[in-house]
Amino acid sequence: MDRWDPLKDVFTLKERINKLFEDAHIRHDNTDSSAWAPAIDIYEMEGEYMVRADLPEVSDADINITVEENMLRISGRRKLVREGRNYYQVERAFGNFYRSFMLPSIIDKNSIKAALHDGVLKIVLPKKAVGTEDIPKHIEIK
Repeated sequence: MDRWDPLKDVFTLKERINKLFEDAHIRHDNTDSSAWAPAIDIYEMEGEYMVRADLPEVSDADINITVEENMLRISGRRKLVREGRNYYQVERAFGNFYRSFMLPSIIDKNSIKAALHDGVLKIVLPKKAVGTEDIPKHIEIK
């Protein structure tokens, strides 16, 4: 008969926890599978809605904005530049990101504007006149 050893259970638990953190660290270091969510503010002003997203060090070429039906989708990628650098710690998120938001049906999709300045993406969503037709729309960043 085996004798119960409570320390054996503690060491087994510790090994499982360490394995969990190692697996999470490996997934975080792989830029193809890492994901993050930029901070986003959405607010209403007279005649329009405003969306502001914090996207430091993301170029407009790496951002995709679409509006289809009543869904605003913002996706893209922030790259980690490793050239000539020996990182000791990386806390800032990088990799792919994706955010989506339901919009009120009164958005004029043909008048949406987007701009990226100083790492802040600003999307202006004007309210539409009654009776305007809804069609899918890709938004260019200017």
